[in-house]
Order: sequence, then C-alpha cells, then structure tokens
Amino acid sequence: MSKTIHFQDFDKSIPGKIFPLPLLYMGNHVTGLGGTKKLSLPMFTVLRKFTILITMIMEFRILRKSFAPPLVCSVLAIVVGALVAASSDLSFNAEGYTFVLLNDVFTAASGVYTKKKLGMEGLGKYGVLFYNAFIIIIPTVLASAYTGDLQKALTFEGWMSVTFIFHFLLSCVMGFILMYSIILCSFYNTALTTTVVGAIKNVAVMYIGMFIGGDYIFSWTNFIGLNICISAALIYSYITFHSSVSSESSVKPAEDTLSAHITEKT
Repeated sequence: MSKTIHFQDFDKSIPGKIFPLPLLYMGNHVTGLGGTKKLSLPMFTVLRKFTILITMIMEFRILRKSFAPPLVCSVLAIVVGALVAASSDLSFNAEGYTFVLLNDVFTAASGVYTKKKLGMEGLGKYGVLFYNAFIIIIPTVLASAYTGDLQKALTFEGWMSVTFIFHFLLSCVMGFILMYSIILCSFYNTALTTTVVGAIKNVAVMYIGMFIGGDYIFSWTNFIGLNICISAALIYSYITFHSSVSSESSVKPAEDTLSAHITEKT
C-alpha cells in the first residue's frame, strides 16, 4: 500500500513461474526435521555439507555457471572432510542418513531454482518470497493431514499457553527473516555462495552439539573430519569474498581513468 515493495500481481502465469520452488521448500523442511530427529547434531551438520557439492553440480548443469579451480578444490575438501567424519560415525542410522542426503538434494535444488526464478521478469525477489510462501501452504496442509500432524496440531493443548504462543509467533517471525535472508543472499550472490555461507553458521551448532544433547560419540577420526569440513568452508568463503573485493578494485581504477579522460576532453 505504501508502494515500498513491488512485484507482479497474481495471475494464471504465477504458478508456472514459481514452480517447483514450493515443493522443493516443503521437501527441504520435512527431510530436514526427519534428519535432525534421527542423527546427532554434529553428524547432521557434516552430512549437510554434501549440499555444497550438489549445489555446485546443479549450478553447472542448470545455470551453466563455471567455477575457478580453487573454489572446486575447497568444495571437494569439504566433502572429503565429511566422508572422513562419517566413516567413524559409531551411531550410524540408515534412515537418518537417507533423510539428510535427501535434504541435501532439496536444499541444493531450492537454492539453484531460487537463483533462476530471481532472474525471471516480473517476479523479483519480493515476488519469489511472497508467492513461494503463499503457494507452499497447499502442499504443506496436504502433507500434514496425510501424516496426522495436522490433527495433532489442532488438538494440541499448548494453544492455551501464553508462553507457547509467544515462542510459536517468535518462530514464525524468525522463519520469515530466514527466508528473506536466503532470498537476498541468492539475489546478490551465487546459489553456491549462499549454500557455503549458510553452512558456516553450523560451526557453532557442531561444536555445541558435542557437549549438548548427549548423542555425540567422540572419536579422533570423526573430530578431524569435522574440522576439515569447517576449515575448507572458511577457505571457500575467503576465496569468494577476496575475489569479489579484487574485482571491485579492478573496476574502480578503470572507472576513475574513464572519468578523468572525459573531464580532460571536456
């Protein structure tokens, strides 16, 4: 109403433009919750690193994007670290691993297709955010009804608790901030960079999960693999942002030279 945000009005072309983002987001949430339930936080964090490799492959195949050799090496190092850590996981859970690997695919596909949809005429970053959240209601309600979660939610006694309502609304607000942040990051960066930057936040989750939760089984192989993952992710971030700064620096002198040339001619 204040004309601050602009995006295309709803018409029959919108579902086709936004598809398959709503389904990918729903699959991402469902498999993510399933993996978190079945695995320890450190191992969940490690296996999520495969999202980075899958994102890079999808960007190459779908968006036709190429990557510098140092970036490819850092991504491969992340995967190697994940394999080392997973090789000594004494709490192996086949169902949990399946959930997380599916979650990796959904997350990577969501990132790549979000980047692709952001480039479509009419939608823009606000259109992608709004229509994805709007359309995702339909498959989410259907899935919740099928699994019985919708019935559990309707009969949940906590709806009469002020404390629960406060935390529930806070979770909704943070969910919006998270989705908006992902959209913005994808808009200004590549899908791969968004994935790697998002993975860095798991540094705290990984180390805290070793001491909280009680389901982490320590081994030196696992611990070394975890640290390889984190180190490689930090190297990727350094290379990415250092390259960005270098590009801006190289463009700036050229602009200054052109401005000086025009001024001299004038």
